[in-house]
Amino acid sequence: MSTEKLAQAQSTPDFSASRSGLTRIVRNLLDTSGLIAVFILLFIGLSVMVPDFLTGRNIVGLLLSVTLIGTIATTMMMVLALGEVDLSVASIVAFTGVVAAVMTSTSGSVFIGVMSGVAAGAAVGAFNGFVVAQFGVNSLIATLAAMEFVRGLAYITSGGDAVMITVPSFFDLGSASFLGLTVPVWTMIVCFLIFGVLLNMTAFGRNVLATGGNAEAANLAGVNVRRLKITVFALQGVVAGVAGVLLTSRMGLGDPNTSLGLELAVISACVLGGVSLSGGVASITGVLVGVLIMGSVQNAMGLLNVPTFYQYLVRGAILLLAVLFDRWKQTRRSRA
Repeated sequence: MSTEKLAQAQSTPDFSASRSGLTRIVRNLLDTSGLIAVFILLFIGLSVMVPDFLTGRNIVGLLLSVTLIGTIATTMMMVLALGEVDLSVASIVAFTGVVAAVMTSTSGSVFIGVMSGVAAGAAVGAFNGFVVAQFGVNSLIATLAAMEFVRGLAYITSGGDAVMITVPSFFDLGSASFLGLTVPVWTMIVCFLIFGVLLNMTAFGRNVLATGGNAEAANLAGVNVRRLKITVFALQGVVAGVAGVLLTSRMGLGDPNTSLGLELAVISACVLGGVSLSGGVASITGVLVGVLIMGSVQNAMGLLNVPTFYQYLVRGAILLLAVLFDRWKQTRRSRA
């Protein structure tokens, strides 16, 4: 390129960065249009075939039932987009709930209890990120180990039994409502908004996707991959901690046995929503639709009184289909 053309290119304003976030949102909507159509058809079918599915009370109950999976899925999306995975989220939910229950009952302060639970989640998440980023340990193995020892910490903290909460105002966290929706539902909505903006309209989100696509190239481009991974895992811990505290408030006690298998449901929702298990591809819209599809199916099975063991079969089939769909998309991208 000549000196004159180079000078002209450097003097020309670059509007691509300001438009990239909006462009990515539009592209994600187009990419997930098929999934949205599937959800609409599923919703219509369930409304016609399942008694009481379309009632206002059931729809509110449906939204409440997906708050735990939906809230955590917003940050699991970021972890998967990095090309990593976090299997410890269910244990973090149980541990942070127990910590919140113990600290609230001991101190008599809801604020101290909530902050202690969220801080415990952040600490576990940051530790996971440190092990993965600093020592290069496979995240599947690192978080599998964390799943075990964090669940153990929950049992140790609770003394092996559920912890009753002695401060009545703690229950307001899970039951208070605004415009007909409870705090857990609003928390999920806020998480989708925050992490949707973070993924699509910030340099942080672009760096996450770039690292998941090619970590070495991202590092050469100036991205601090190590710090990025620690930050994303810490965010995962914070959100899991918030979800754990709200779940504890709804149950009225801190239970170290709670949320078993939650991590698989969260990953299923993300993969069903178009998040690639190999990293570099994520859509907040797709994750939202994936959460709603899983919640609608689960809700319909409950209304139809489908036996629990058949529900396990359906959830397993959804996970398998989501993984096969992800594999098909990867193959199609590699051939393009």
